[in-house]
Amino acid sequence: MAHNHAHDHSHTSNKKILIISFFIISAYMVVEAIGGYLTNSLALLADAGHMLSDAASLAIALLAFKLGEQIANNRKTFGYRRFEILAAVLNGVTLILISIYIFYEAINRFIQPPEVASVGMLIVSSIGLAINLLVGWIMLRGADVEHNLNMRGAYLHVVSDTLGSVGAILAALLIMAFGWNWADPLAGIIVAGLVLRSGYFVTKSGLNVLMEGAPQNVDVEKVLQVIHNKEGVRSIHDFHLWSITSGMNALSCHVVVDGNLQIYDSENLLQEIEHDLAHLNVQHSTIQFETLSHPHSDELLCKLKVGEVVHQH
Repeated sequence: MAHNHAHDHSHTSNKKILIISFFIISAYMVVEAIGGYLTNSLALLADAGHMLSDAASLAIALLAFKLGEQIANNRKTFGYRRFEILAAVLNGVTLILISIYIFYEAINRFIQPPEVASVGMLIVSSIGLAINLLVGWIMLRGADVEHNLNMRGAYLHVVSDTLGSVGAILAALLIMAFGWNWADPLAGIIVAGLVLRSGYFVTKSGLNVLMEGAPQNVDVEKVLQVIHNKEGVRSIHDFHLWSITSGMNALSCHVVVDGNLQIYDSENLLQEIEHDLAHLNVQHSTIQFETLSHPHSDELLCKLKVGEVVHQH
């Protein structure tokens, strides 16, 4: 019960932080886009583009939390929790596409460096840095950016945006001091690299969940060891370990036990296993007990092929 209360508090806190961050980021995105257009700065426009994806990612994250609150039904037995992961993947892909566009634009500007209003660029990028630091601080203080993939994706957007603002400030200073107009597209490329890195890791993590991969915060060997080491357990097969969404990992497996195990004893054994698995970040487990006489494979992982039907007698 305490765990659910903590989860609900974290969920509410994440939503509140997202709303605050969304309004701050959206307001400054408009300022930075106008500033980038007026000063003719690719670094600022790149940062504004990144902020646009920030605002979109925060909006999607909010929508994901809202949809994730819907209860499970006969058609969606886990509810809509997985939508949060779809949002994270969409954010990641958006970042990758934005970075490709910035790379393309930067190459053209290296060939023909345009005039840049460096003073205006410096002012706008300095305010941008302050805004990003504020939003990053708000997220770190009040949201679960460590365990929640959706929140981590939004936070990574802000972190790389902060570094992008630093790049724009440095470029403006170089243009003012030495007249190096190529510093602007160089800063744009640095921003693009940061955007690409963030996009890659968020997309990779999200796709791992969608592909039912083993969660990164669960040690598979320890999980197997916990089950194997229980008294009466002979072997494990049809083992599956996956994430439903951030902070909700699931496990299913068949466990072969001694044939003389009573129902009451098997229930105690199941409770012990579930308790130990909860400490290994496995929140939802479905375990089927079998005896040696029950038809089963000795393979740990399920080898059933698509379309294959198992006939047991």
